Amino acid sequence: MALSVTMSNGRLQGKVAIITGGAGGIGSSVGRIFCAEGAKVALIDRDSAAIENTVSSIKSEVPGAQISGIYADLEDESAASKIVDEVLQTYNGIDVLVNNVAIRATETIADAQYETWDSVIRVNLLSYVFMARAAMPALRQSGHGSIINVSSVCGLYGRTGGGPYDAMKSAILAFTRTLAWEESAHGIRANSIVPGYTRTPIHVARMGAEAIDAQIPPCAMRRRAQPDEIAYPILFLASDEASYVNGATLCVDGGFPGVR
Repeated sequence: MALSVTMSNGRLQGKVAIITGGAGGIGSSVGRIFCAEGAKVALIDRDSAAIENTVSSIKSEVPGAQISGIYADLEDESAASKIVDEVLQTYNGIDVLVNNVAIRATETIADAQYETWDSVIRVNLLSYVFMARAAMPALRQSGHGSIINVSSVCGLYGRTGGGPYDAMKSAILAFTRTLAWEESAHGIRANSIVPGYTRTPIHVARMGAEAIDAQIPPCAMRRRAQPDEIAYPILFLASDEASYVNGATLCVDGGFPGVR
């Protein structure tokens, strides 16, 4: 199933959005769709070549797209404030923050060493905290700020392997609910999106196109999502259409889990 942006309803017209992990499959889809809906977008990634290619691709697909790429390693706490400062200088405001960056870890809890836990905690959880905190003054000033934190079905259900990754994806859900309570008085909504099995370039590169297409995920839909199918629900949460959605955990998982 392939989705494409064919028209815009201006659902994010004039809004400024930051998207971390912006060169990845989900992040780049969110960036493209946000641009098509009128947002000014800053994509963040630590792969400078990938972010440049993504920005160029979106500009070619979405006429008039207002989009920039920022190279940053979000494992470093100071990166968050630098990103926010650059976005404010470029676009003079922040309305939406999509925390999407993640690194994978496939070790079991028994095998994962301190270095693995340290890196995964820093990128997959603390970068969300640091980005939210750095962007908070601008999001409050917006009066209708929206933070969308990308979790995973791996944060809801147990499995073998991936202990550090799964633990942080679960922690994101609690972080989001607390953030929603603390910031609602300041006009900021915070919600989690929980993708299921998704056909992203990183998975295709790891498994091969034939293998990934032959795999039947344990969900009712019996197939992987396309990145756009995750990006559109993120668009909803970012838009004013979701003005009464706060502290929610939105599962976009094709009906997971099914029979294993």
